[in-house]
Amino acid sequence: MKRAVIVVISLNFMQGIIHNLGHPVTPRLVTNMGIPDYMFGLFFALMSLGLVLGSPLWGTLGDRGKKANYMALGLLVYSIGQFGFGFANNMYLMSFFRFLSGFGVSASITLMVSHIIEHTVPEKRSLYLAWHAAVFVAGSSIGYFIGGFIYESPFFNNLLQTNQIENIFLIQAIINVFHAGLMYTLITLDDNVEHETRHKTAIEHITNIKYLDKNLIIFLISLTLISLGAINVSKYIEVYMNHIGYGPQAIGTFVFVTGMVSLFANAVITPLLALLKRDFTLMILIQLLSAIIIFIVFRMDAFIIAIYSLFMGYVVLKAVYTPLEQHFISLFAKPGEYGQVMGVRQSFFSIGMVLGPLLGGFIYNYRKMWVFDFSAIMFLLGLALLLIIGRNMKHNRNLDTVQTQ
Repeated sequence: MKRAVIVVISLNFMQGIIHNLGHPVTPRLVTNMGIPDYMFGLFFALMSLGLVLGSPLWGTLGDRGKKANYMALGLLVYSIGQFGFGFANNMYLMSFFRFLSGFGVSASITLMVSHIIEHTVPEKRSLYLAWHAAVFVAGSSIGYFIGGFIYESPFFNNLLQTNQIENIFLIQAIINVFHAGLMYTLITLDDNVEHETRHKTAIEHITNIKYLDKNLIIFLISLTLISLGAINVSKYIEVYMNHIGYGPQAIGTFVFVTGMVSLFANAVITPLLALLKRDFTLMILIQLLSAIIIFIVFRMDAFIIAIYSLFMGYVVLKAVYTPLEQHFISLFAKPGEYGQVMGVRQSFFSIGMVLGPLLGGFIYNYRKMWVFDFSAIMFLLGLALLLIIGRNMKHNRNLDTVQTQ
């Protein structure tokens, strides 16, 4: 494994920890302020909107070189957003800072993936992307656990006053500034890939989106639907747990376990599935099984047993799907344009993250169970679009390993 890949994967693990410290306490923050439950979804949607708008911009700028500069700048913007969100004490200002956080973090999310793609050969790419996704989920789970723990820990309450939720966001913002400096230092050493001699402007890159392959566009729409369903599951299961009496530490512990399961899935299961060379077929099967699991698991009588058993099967499927879809999308990109294509990918993914919490918030308020049923339907719709792609590309001798470059 190249040094550049190891560096990015390690930084992504750290980012997962840092950027999730505030998540387990956010539902409690919203509740304590007397803000309606639907605003929890709106806050997340606005952060995702920042990702939608920021990803293509940062991606195209990164294709012109000096990715480290843009990653560090984006992380500093994220720190401002998180600090403002924690201390605003006004849901309208909090909404603005949530958007700012999403816009800032889209730089590192997009450019780390393009950096891995630039430094790997296609044969190894899905494996490294799997590790990249796995360590972020593992780091996120650790961050969730730490965030919930320090909120309820008497030791940290006395030392850092972490029982005041805004202080957790302050700690997160400060640590993230150091992370930005580390990101700039380490990525600069590897940011030496040759780029175009005549740099296209950001506007030129973005307008080139209309020339994307038709099947890639359908795939990206499918990704939007799937992300819409997935984000509602991951976010509203936390709100639901908070509703039925589980606190931040219990939520943090649950997310930590899902992270460890995801890490195992990408470390062990994804490499084994890669040997089958049936990526596209697997993506179809994953969405079918995900819909079935989500429809069943929230109807089981013993909720805590359900989420620590059958639901973990969904966690495995979700973990495996991410590197498969990222690798598939990367095959549609030309050298020097990986940032652009992955930025577009992140935007379509984030559209689901915008619409999901917005729709999910109102559905959840009306009938809590329906938000999870809605997610299952989104997985099935995403599956239908994958089947359309399969029909369109049936002339290829092997759809699962299609090369479009």
